[in-house]
Amino acid sequence: MEFFKIRRDIPFMKNALVFNLISIVTFVLAVFFLVTRGLHLSVEFTGGTVMQVGYAQPADVEKVRATVAGLGYADVQVQNFGTARDVLIRLPAQKGVSSAQQSDRVLAALKAADPQVQMNRTEFVGPQVGEELATDGLKALGMVVVGIMVYLAFRFEWKFAVAAIVANLHDIIIILGFFAFFQWEFSLAVLAAVLAVLGYSVNESVVIFDRIRENFRRYRKMNTVQIIDNAITSTISRTIITHGSTQMMVLSMLFFGGATLHYFALALTIGICFGIYSSVFVAAAIAMWLGIKREDLVKAVPKRDGDAGDPNAGAVV
Repeated sequence: MEFFKIRRDIPFMKNALVFNLISIVTFVLAVFFLVTRGLHLSVEFTGGTVMQVGYAQPADVEKVRATVAGLGYADVQVQNFGTARDVLIRLPAQKGVSSAQQSDRVLAALKAADPQVQMNRTEFVGPQVGEELATDGLKALGMVVVGIMVYLAFRFEWKFAVAAIVANLHDIIIILGFFAFFQWEFSLAVLAAVLAVLGYSVNESVVIFDRIRENFRRYRKMNTVQIIDNAITSTISRTIITHGSTQMMVLSMLFFGGATLHYFALALTIGICFGIYSSVFVAAAIAMWLGIKREDLVKAVPKRDGDAGDPNAGAVV
């Protein structure tokens, strides 16, 4: 299925150096903000109090969030848990205030707004648990990166694997840079979005790499730059359909999903936009600069005895 078909190849690689210089500047700025400002970690990573309260009727989550925020908690997380009548509240730790004092104060404020609210459970999440979650998250990220490199190296060639990982790490660092610069809350949901972007971005790179390999077999007279430009141009319609549909869904979560899904959808939005950019201008360009050529992807049939006069002997397949 195609919305349109471009007759002439767009010279993407002609401007690859300029776009990659922009990427380098953006990447360096993202690293700078990560180092100087750091991530604004949520309760899951820093520790705090987790409360679960129950209502007699479906709870108004926005009203609960406003009530808790009125107590001075700027980084409170409020969401439905299980049913529409159960609400989960995550409170950041405060110096000099115990978990029991925090939960009692919040429950008193909630009862003032609705006397029928009941405390179902309360527990304290220590910083040690948060540190373990952060460590596990980094391990998951590392395993995904290694898995992608191994997959691409086996399916295509090591040059493509290096190009795709550089492009994907470019996307991840830029997402983290946005969260560091604006001090948006980085939670487990955002970490899940970052991991999703890794898989989503590499999928676009695989589509382009597969078309490049196909073009090397089909067009014998084209050079590497022409092969890559043709591969990207021929997949533009597919890219618009796929990413446009995904982006509409993500934007609906961003605008209508409420505070619970806001940063999750925001991370996906940034990742999808930069994922398209990096697959075209970063991954493909790095593969070109690493010297990808026909012989790397298309194996030649070895000559056999008696093939001396055969014009097809030794042809690539």
